Amino acid sequence: MKRSSTLFLKFALIIIGLPVLAICIALMPLIVRNVSDGIEGWDILMLGLLTFMYLAAIPFYMALFQAFKLLIYIDRNTAFSDQSVRALKRIKYHAMIITGLYILNLPLFYIYAELDDAPGVIIVGMAFIFAPLVITVFAALLEKLLQEAIRIKTENDLTV
Repeated sequence: MKRSSTLFLKFALIIIGLPVLAICIALMPLIVRNVSDGIEGWDILMLGLLTFMYLAAIPFYMALFQAFKLLIYIDRNTAFSDQSVRALKRIKYHAMIITGLYILNLPLFYIYAELDDAPGVIIVGMAFIFAPLVITVFAALLEKLLQEAIRIKTENDLTV
């Protein structure tokens, strides 16, 4: 594979990570500061939502790091190795953790929707669940395919 395509993907990973970092550093503290000025039931709910979002940022960046490592393995022509399988497995686990955090967060979305009388908020909460769930399934599929390709490659290497 050409180095330019993996360089583009590395750049894309950085571009994906920057908005989340900006939200975690600039936007969420601003929201927390405004919410904490008048703590009520509504505001405690918002702090709970933001806490889960902060917690989800940790496995998000860990998964981005594993994706970056996977691209490095591709650059080194070691894409069909156990290291790549481990990186995909870690991406899968991090995406599962994010999915679990947002599943735990879904009741807060429901309470928020009831308080604000906006049922569409629940759909937004579900979108937060389904995005990492799709990544989990895709990473699991790629992991199985890569394991099978490694198995076939080792069999072919042993064949004269």
